[in-house]
Amino acid sequence: MKRPTLLLLAICALAIAACKKVIQVDLNSVAPQIVIEGEVTNGPAPYFVRISKTVDFSASNDYPPVTDAVVLLTDTTNGISDSMVEASPGLYKSIEVGGVPHHTYRLDVTIEGKQYTALSTMPERVKLDSVTFAQNIGFDNKLEINAVAGFQDPPGIADYYQLSETVNSRLIPDIFVLEDRLSDGRYIRYPLYNDSAYFAPGDTLRLTMNCIDRNIYNYFFQLMNVAGNNNFQSATPTNPATNIKGGALGYFSAHTTEKVDIIVY
Repeated sequence: MKRPTLLLLAICALAIAACKKVIQVDLNSVAPQIVIEGEVTNGPAPYFVRISKTVDFSASNDYPPVTDAVVLLTDTTNGISDSMVEASPGLYKSIEVGGVPHHTYRLDVTIEGKQYTALSTMPERVKLDSVTFAQNIGFDNKLEINAVAGFQDPPGIADYYQLSETVNSRLIPDIFVLEDRLSDGRYIRYPLYNDSAYFAPGDTLRLTMNCIDRNIYNYFFQLMNVAGNNNFQSATPTNPATNIKGGALGYFSAHTTEKVDIIVY
C-alpha cells in the first residue's frame, strides 16, 4: 500500500515561503506515528483493523505493521464486545460483533501501554439502484467514459456517501465523497469523474457505495482535497481530522455498503 509522507502539507507550505527566502528542511528525522485503519460494515463478519507505523520521508513506502496490540471492538448499543485476534502481522480480526445500522461501535487499541479510542455510528442503508455510463469525446478525440451512480436519498436526515471503483479487480485510487445538503430527499445521479484511461468498453466494473457518518465524511473530504482526488488507498497523506483519540492517525468507520458489478459500455 503506497502512502505519501505526513510531511506533505508542511513541505507545500515551506515551498510557498521559499519564494521569499531559502529554507533548509530536515526530511529524515520524523518520529514514527501510529496509523489505525478499521471498519465495521452491515455485511457479515469478519471485520478488520490494520495498524502500522509511519516512516521517514526518505524511507520506502513499506509501512511496518504494529504487532502484539490489544484491540477490542464493542457494539455499545447492545454491549457485545470482541477481543480481536491478530490474523497476520498488523492485521486484527473480529468475528463476534455484528454490523447493524443505527448501532454505535467503539474501537479500543492499546500499544505499548498507550491507548487509542474511536467511535462511529452506522447510518441507515441506502440502496445503490443503478450504475450507468456517460461517454464523451475529449480534447484529444479519445473516448472518455465515466460511471454514474444512481440512488434515492432518504428525506429529512443528513446523509453522507463514499464511493469507489474497481476495474478488472484493480482498485482505482480516487476518492469520491458527497453529502446530501443540497439534494435531501431527491434521486441522486452522481458521476464519478476520473482519468478515463481507467475504463474501456468491455471492462468489468465493481462500484461500491458506503453510507458513512459525518466524521468519516469529513476525514475523506479533507483527504480528497489534499491528495487531489488521486489517493483513495492512502490513509495519511497529511493529517485530516481523524475520529481516533489518543494521537494516532487514520480512521475507524462503521458504515453500510452496497456493490454493483457491471460491464463497461
